[in-house]
Amino acid sequence: MAPLVYEERPAGDEPRGLLILHHGRGTDERDLLPLADVFDPDRRLHAVSVRAPLQLPGSPGFHWYLVPSVGYPDPDTFRGSYEALADVHDELWERTGVTPDRTVLGGFSMGTVMSYALGLGADRPAPAGIMAFSGFIPTVEGWEPSLADRTGTRVLIAHGRNDPVIGVEFARQARELLQPAGFEVDYRESEATHSIDPADVPRTSAWLASTIE
Repeated sequence: MAPLVYEERPAGDEPRGLLILHHGRGTDERDLLPLADVFDPDRRLHAVSVRAPLQLPGSPGFHWYLVPSVGYPDPDTFRGSYEALADVHDELWERTGVTPDRTVLGGFSMGTVMSYALGLGADRPAPAGIMAFSGFIPTVEGWEPSLADRTGTRVLIAHGRNDPVIGVEFARQARELLQPAGFEVDYRESEATHSIDPADVPRTSAWLASTIE
């Protein structure tokens, strides 16, 4: 797989941390990058938005994996994206000098799945935080969440009860897995569909600032 494409929004000064964003199905790296200024208006963080590697016939934009069933990514395409995304994260840490413990992984929908996967993967370093909008912790052959070694990772979950694409039960399952394991979970449901509720913007901005102080 070729190296993944990404765009960057530099911090206003020496970066206090790193925000890596992963877009949803059928869009590209430009979709979420404007959220960097919304969530980090003081430009404290170096922000990066990564393009997924797959283009599917008849489907617009880019995708992280094939979807045989919601909640259950195709193992082969998931693994390819996981490894390519891990390379991007490693390159960013080396180039910027920002460490994983000052990094937040965030995403929407399919991008949330990849944020959970890289943030909770046993072979990956624990990030400072995971921002999970309208997604799920994947169930996929060859990957299991590693929990006991990363309870210092904070998690923000936002999901709409009227989401017709990824049901809110996936958000509840993530909370039910993470909280008893010792994670600090900031959880909110809204009346939104498959979208980011505007009411979650100030909440997320405050959470991000407190996660990377």
